[in-house]
Amino acid sequence: MRIFSLLVASLGLAAGVLALSTPFQQQLNSLDGPVHTTNSWGYEDCGLDTDPIQIDSIEVSPDPPQPGQDLTVKVKAKVTEVIEEGAYADVTVKLGLVKLLHKRFDVCEEARAANASVRCPVQPGPYTVEQTVALPKEIPKAKFTVDVLGYTAEEGDMLCLKLKVDFMKRPFPRLW
Repeated sequence: MRIFSLLVASLGLAAGVLALSTPFQQQLNSLDGPVHTTNSWGYEDCGLDTDPIQIDSIEVSPDPPQPGQDLTVKVKAKVTEVIEEGAYADVTVKLGLVKLLHKRFDVCEEARAANASVRCPVQPGPYTVEQTVALPKEIPKAKFTVDVLGYTAEEGDMLCLKLKVDFMKRPFPRLW
Protein backbone atom coordinates (compact mmCIF):
# COMPACT_ATOMS: atom_id res chain seq x y z
CA MET A 1 0.00 0.00 0.00
CA ARG A 2 2.41 2.63 -0.71
CA ILE A 3 0.74 5.07 1.46
CA PHE A 4 3.90 6.95 1.06
CA SER A 5 3.59 6.11 -2.55
CA LEU A 6 0.15 7.55 -2.20
CA LEU A 7 1.94 10.67 -1.26
CA VAL A 8 4.29 10.26 -4.15
CA ALA A 9 1.47 9.07 -6.39
CA SER A 10 -0.64 12.03 -5.46
CA LEU A 11 2.32 14.17 -6.34
CA GLY A 12 2.66 12.27 -9.60
CA LEU A 13 -1.06 12.47 -10.27
CA ALA A 14 -1.01 16.15 -9.54
CA ALA A 15 1.94 16.45 -11.89
CA GLY A 16 0.10 14.78 -14.68
CA VAL A 17 -3.13 16.59 -14.05
CA LEU A 18 -1.71 20.01 -13.55
CA ALA A 19 1.93 19.88 -14.25
CA LEU A 20 3.14 19.85 -10.72
CA SER A 21 4.38 17.39 -8.22
CA THR A 22 6.65 18.30 -5.45
CA PRO A 23 6.62 18.50 -1.73
CA PHE A 24 7.58 21.23 0.70
CA GLN A 25 10.39 20.60 3.14
CA GLN A 26 10.25 21.65 6.77
CA GLN A 27 12.42 24.49 8.03
CA LEU A 28 16.04 23.56 8.65
CA ASN A 29 16.24 23.26 12.43
CA SER A 30 19.46 21.30 12.73
CA LEU A 31 22.28 20.02 10.62
CA ASP A 32 21.34 16.38 11.30
CA GLY A 33 19.39 16.02 8.04
CA PRO A 34 20.04 16.96 4.43
CA VAL A 35 20.71 20.62 3.75
CA HIS A 36 18.00 22.19 1.60
CA THR A 37 19.51 25.10 -0.30
CA THR A 38 16.43 26.55 -1.99
CA ASN A 39 12.94 27.34 -0.83
CA SER A 40 11.21 26.38 -4.07
CA TRP A 41 9.54 23.35 -2.50
CA GLY A 42 8.73 21.95 0.89
CA TYR A 43 6.29 20.05 3.04
CA GLU A 44 4.57 20.29 6.37
CA ASP A 45 3.47 17.18 8.23
CA CYS A 46 0.12 18.34 9.61
CA GLY A 47 -0.74 14.93 11.06
CA LEU A 48 -0.99 13.92 14.69
CA ASP A 49 1.50 11.83 16.65
CA THR A 50 -1.22 9.18 16.83
CA ASP A 51 -1.69 8.88 13.04
CA PRO A 52 -0.88 5.40 11.68
CA ILE A 53 1.62 6.89 9.22
CA GLN A 54 4.41 9.10 10.49
CA ILE A 55 6.47 10.85 7.82
CA ASP A 56 10.18 10.97 8.63
CA SER A 57 11.41 12.77 5.52
CA ILE A 58 10.68 13.65 1.92
CA GLU A 59 13.45 14.27 -0.61
CA VAL A 60 13.20 15.31 -4.23
CA SER A 61 15.70 15.11 -7.05
CA PRO A 62 16.50 17.33 -8.80
CA ASP A 63 16.29 19.91 -6.06
CA PRO A 64 14.71 22.23 -6.99
CA PRO A 65 12.29 20.44 -9.33
CA GLN A 66 12.53 21.51 -12.97
CA PRO A 67 9.75 21.59 -15.57
CA GLY A 68 10.38 19.10 -18.36
CA GLN A 69 12.58 16.85 -16.22
CA ASP A 70 11.91 13.65 -14.32
CA LEU A 71 11.28 14.20 -10.63
CA THR A 72 12.22 11.49 -8.14
CA VAL A 73 10.46 11.65 -4.79
CA LYS A 74 11.77 9.57 -1.88
CA VAL A 75 9.58 9.27 1.22
CA LYS A 76 10.69 7.67 4.49
CA ALA A 77 7.96 6.91 7.01
CA LYS A 78 6.87 4.61 9.80
CA VAL A 79 3.61 2.70 9.84
CA THR A 80 2.35 2.16 13.39
CA GLU A 81 -0.76 0.06 12.65
CA VAL A 82 -1.91 -2.17 9.81
CA ILE A 83 -3.21 -0.26 6.79
CA GLU A 84 -5.91 -2.32 5.10
CA GLU A 85 -7.92 -2.33 1.88
CA GLY A 86 -10.30 0.61 1.85
CA ALA A 87 -7.73 3.21 2.96
CA TYR A 88 -8.03 6.34 0.87
CA ALA A 89 -6.65 9.83 0.44
CA ASP A 90 -8.28 13.09 -0.52
CA VAL A 91 -5.89 15.19 -2.61
CA THR A 92 -6.48 18.87 -3.32
CA VAL A 93 -4.25 20.87 -5.66
CA LYS A 94 -4.47 24.65 -5.55
CA LEU A 95 -2.96 27.56 -7.43
CA GLY A 96 -3.07 30.30 -4.82
CA LEU A 97 -6.62 30.18 -3.46
CA VAL A 98 -8.03 28.58 -6.61
CA LYS A 99 -8.75 24.85 -6.33
CA LEU A 100 -7.56 23.13 -9.51
CA LEU A 101 -8.16 19.53 -8.50
CA HIS A 102 -9.89 17.64 -5.72
CA LYS A 103 -9.87 13.89 -6.00
CA ARG A 104 -10.22 10.84 -3.77
CA PHE A 105 -7.77 8.00 -4.35
CA ASP A 106 -8.04 4.41 -3.16
CA VAL A 107 -4.57 4.03 -1.71
CA CYS A 108 -4.33 0.26 -2.10
CA GLU A 109 -5.63 0.32 -5.67
CA GLU A 110 -3.20 3.08 -6.63
CA ALA A 111 -0.34 1.01 -5.20
CA ARG A 112 -1.36 -2.00 -7.29
CA ALA A 113 -1.78 0.10 -10.44
CA ALA A 114 1.68 1.61 -9.97
CA ASN A 115 3.20 -1.82 -9.28
CA ALA A 116 4.52 -0.41 -6.00
CA SER A 117 6.80 -2.41 -3.74
CA VAL A 118 4.52 -1.83 -0.73
CA ARG A 119 1.03 -3.37 -0.96
CA CYS A 120 -2.03 -3.66 1.27
CA PRO A 121 -2.27 -4.81 3.92
CA VAL A 122 0.74 -2.79 5.09
CA GLN A 123 2.22 -4.10 8.31
CA PRO A 124 3.72 -1.82 10.97
CA GLY A 125 7.36 -0.90 10.43
CA PRO A 126 9.68 1.52 8.66
CA TYR A 127 9.31 2.04 4.91
CA THR A 128 11.14 3.90 2.18
CA VAL A 129 9.29 4.46 -1.07
CA GLU A 130 10.79 6.08 -4.15
CA GLN A 131 8.93 7.03 -7.30
CA THR A 132 9.84 8.98 -10.40
CA VAL A 133 7.38 11.06 -12.38
CA ALA A 134 7.85 13.14 -15.51
CA LEU A 135 7.17 16.82 -14.99
CA PRO A 136 5.70 18.45 -18.09
CA LYS A 137 7.76 21.28 -19.54
CA GLU A 138 4.55 23.32 -19.82
CA ILE A 139 4.29 23.83 -16.05
CA PRO A 140 3.19 27.41 -15.57
CA LYS A 141 5.38 29.74 -13.54
CA ALA A 142 3.26 29.72 -10.41
CA LYS A 143 3.08 28.59 -6.78
CA PHE A 144 1.12 25.41 -6.17
CA THR A 145 -0.03 23.68 -2.99
CA VAL A 146 -1.11 20.06 -2.57
CA ASP A 147 -3.06 18.96 0.50
CA VAL A 148 -3.11 15.22 1.19
CA LEU A 149 -5.48 13.89 3.83
CA GLY A 150 -5.28 10.13 4.28
CA TYR A 151 -7.86 7.97 6.04
CA THR A 152 -7.96 4.36 7.17
CA ALA A 153 -10.60 1.91 5.98
CA GLU A 154 -12.41 2.66 9.26
CA GLU A 155 -12.47 6.41 8.40
CA GLY A 156 -9.83 7.26 11.00
CA ASP A 157 -7.07 9.79 10.34
CA MET A 158 -4.08 8.17 8.67
CA LEU A 159 -1.82 11.08 7.63
CA CYS A 160 -1.90 14.75 6.75
CA LEU A 161 0.56 16.58 4.51
CA LYS A 162 0.68 20.06 3.08
CA LEU A 163 3.01 20.26 0.11
CA LYS A 164 4.09 23.31 -1.83
CA VAL A 165 6.14 24.04 -4.89
CA ASP A 166 7.12 27.35 -6.39
CA PHE A 167 7.88 27.21 -10.10
CA MET A 168 8.25 31.01 -10.20
CA LYS A 169 11.72 30.98 -8.70
CA ARG A 170 14.86 30.44 -10.65
CA PRO A 171 17.21 27.86 -9.13
CA PHE A 172 20.21 30.13 -9.83
CA PRO A 173 20.39 33.91 -10.22
CA ARG A 174 20.95 35.37 -13.65
CA LEU A 175 24.52 36.43 -14.21
CA TRP A 176 23.88 38.72 -17.17
